[in-house]
Amino acid sequence: MAHIIDGSKIAQELQKEIAAEVQDFQADTGVTPCLVVLLAGSDPASAVYVQRKRDACARVGIRSELYQPYIGFSEGQKTLEGILCYLNEEPWCHGILVQLPLPSPVNQYTIFDLINPDKDVDVFNPLNVGLLVQGRPRLKPCTPHGIQEMLRRSGIGIAGKKVVVINRSDVVGKPLSSMLLQDNDEYANATVTVCHNRTPPALLKEITRAADIIVVAVGIPGFLTADMVRAGQVVVDVGVNRLGGKKLVGDVDFAAVSKIVEAISPVPGGVGPMTVTMLLRNTLEAAKEQVQR
Repeated sequence: MAHIIDGSKIAQELQKEIAAEVQDFQADTGVTPCLVVLLAGSDPASAVYVQRKRDACARVGIRSELYQPYIGFSEGQKTLEGILCYLNEEPWCHGILVQLPLPSPVNQYTIFDLINPDKDVDVFNPLNVGLLVQGRPRLKPCTPHGIQEMLRRSGIGIAGKKVVVINRSDVVGKPLSSMLLQDNDEYANATVTVCHNRTPPALLKEITRAADIIVVAVGIPGFLTADMVRAGQVVVDVGVNRLGGKKLVGDVDFAAVSKIVEAISPVPGGVGPMTVTMLLRNTLEAAKEQVQR
């Protein structure tokens, strides 16, 4: 049976560290780090995710504010842009998070372009994306950084390893592959292969079986099956899927794959808590930088 990479436990340890840093920061500066979340639309899952983030902020002493603008078919874009322009200039706001997905009338890339790069705690502004690719990030994207930190704190090396990332999104696949390729990060220097929905199944199986570490984020329950893995591998499951609207599962056939590989992250209790924790870390780091300036 595989070793279970307990993201929840690691996240709890990290949040204790962050809470202590927040206290020290407040004592030194008199400033409380503040995260503002913009929740547009009425997606129930987004509302749940936002509440989890705000609860986590409360646990570590970070102030959180929620903006829920009404997004109509004509004025939605301008409404969000107006709020962002306001928050970009407010010194009490240190981090801005725009919860995805955005309603269809809104062009998300226009919104990303508008976020103040200093407050871009999700790392979506193109300036921050470019800095990340160059290996000199202002902040690191929450989910990729959470994966990296989860592996590091589990004693799983990355340097020199063959890593396959089954995802090419702006949220996971692209930033994670870039981060793992860097030569100026002690927890990178991997040989990275990125696969996606146009990768032929036979080739995908060949690539996954040859890897040392597999990261899967495709949004399909049980996508990674036992015949796609081998002994000695590490599997990181980023998927979040609800079966029948209730049971939460990942993208890995956990019951079968966990009997073969060396280590695996569960769903729930794996990458999810780490993503939220890295958001807290980014908010604190953004506050430190802004106050220092």
